Amino acid sequence: MWKEENNSLTRHFEFKDFIEAFSFMTAVALEAEKMNHHPNWSNVYNRVSISLSTHDAGDIVTDKDKLLSHKIDAIYKGQTS
Repeated sequence: MWKEENNSLTRHFEFKDFIEAFSFMTAVALEAEKMNHHPNWSNVYNRVSISLSTHDAGDIVTDKDKLLSHKIDAIYKGQTS
Protein backbone atom coordinates (compact mmCIF):
# COMPACT_ATOMS: atom_id res chain seq x y z
CA MET A 1 0.00 0.00 0.00
CA TRP A 2 1.25 3.48 -0.86
CA LYS A 3 1.91 5.82 2.03
CA GLU A 4 2.05 9.59 1.74
CA GLU A 5 4.84 10.99 3.90
CA ASN A 6 7.41 13.78 3.64
CA ASN A 7 5.78 15.16 0.48
CA SER A 8 6.09 11.89 -1.40
CA LEU A 9 4.25 8.63 -2.02
CA THR A 10 6.26 5.64 -0.88
CA ARG A 11 5.85 1.90 -1.16
CA HIS A 12 8.04 -1.16 -0.66
CA PHE A 13 7.75 -4.25 -2.84
CA GLU A 14 9.12 -7.76 -2.32
CA PHE A 15 9.71 -10.43 -4.95
CA LYS A 16 10.82 -14.04 -5.16
CA ASP A 17 14.34 -13.12 -6.27
CA PHE A 18 16.52 -10.48 -7.90
CA ILE A 19 15.38 -11.34 -11.44
CA GLU A 20 11.72 -10.70 -10.55
CA ALA A 21 12.62 -7.44 -8.80
CA PHE A 22 14.70 -6.26 -11.75
CA SER A 23 11.98 -7.26 -14.25
CA PHE A 24 9.51 -5.19 -12.23
CA MET A 25 11.86 -2.22 -12.23
CA THR A 26 12.30 -2.51 -15.99
CA ALA A 27 8.53 -2.49 -16.55
CA VAL A 28 8.14 0.50 -14.22
CA ALA A 29 10.97 2.32 -16.00
CA LEU A 30 9.20 1.93 -19.35
CA GLU A 31 5.95 3.35 -17.95
CA ALA A 32 7.75 6.17 -16.16
CA GLU A 33 9.59 7.12 -19.34
CA LYS A 34 6.31 7.26 -21.30
CA MET A 35 5.00 9.69 -18.68
CA ASN A 36 8.32 11.56 -18.42
CA HIS A 37 7.95 11.09 -14.67
CA HIS A 38 10.75 9.17 -13.00
CA PRO A 39 10.69 7.66 -9.51
CA ASN A 40 13.30 7.75 -6.80
CA TRP A 41 13.96 4.12 -5.98
CA SER A 42 16.35 1.58 -4.56
CA ASN A 43 16.81 -2.13 -4.99
CA VAL A 44 18.46 -4.69 -2.75
CA TYR A 45 18.21 -8.26 -4.01
CA ASN A 46 14.46 -9.02 -3.99
CA ARG A 47 13.25 -5.72 -2.51
CA VAL A 48 12.38 -2.50 -4.32
CA SER A 49 11.50 0.76 -2.57
CA ILE A 50 9.87 3.55 -4.57
CA SER A 51 9.26 7.19 -3.69
CA LEU A 52 7.21 9.46 -5.96
CA SER A 53 6.99 13.25 -5.96
CA THR A 54 6.77 15.84 -8.71
CA HIS A 55 10.05 17.73 -8.79
CA ASP A 56 8.90 20.54 -11.09
CA ALA A 57 5.94 21.22 -8.77
CA GLY A 58 8.22 21.77 -5.78
CA ASP A 59 8.72 18.14 -4.73
CA ILE A 60 5.12 17.53 -3.65
CA VAL A 61 2.64 14.76 -4.42
CA THR A 62 0.52 15.57 -7.47
CA ASP A 63 -1.96 13.73 -9.67
CA LYS A 64 0.99 12.68 -11.82
CA ASP A 65 2.42 10.73 -8.86
CA LYS A 66 -0.93 9.14 -8.10
CA LEU A 67 -1.35 8.06 -11.73
CA LEU A 68 2.12 6.51 -11.82
CA SER A 69 1.49 4.75 -8.50
CA HIS A 70 -1.64 3.12 -9.99
CA LYS A 71 0.36 2.00 -13.03
CA ILE A 72 3.06 0.59 -10.75
CA ASP A 73 0.42 -1.31 -8.76
CA ALA A 74 -0.94 -2.82 -11.98
CA ILE A 75 2.56 -3.93 -13.01
CA TYR A 76 3.16 -5.47 -9.59
CA LYS A 77 -0.19 -7.26 -9.62
CA GLY A 78 0.52 -8.59 -13.11
CA GLN A 79 3.87 -10.01 -12.04
CA THR A 80 2.76 -11.55 -8.76
CA SER A 81 -0.60 -13.00 -9.86
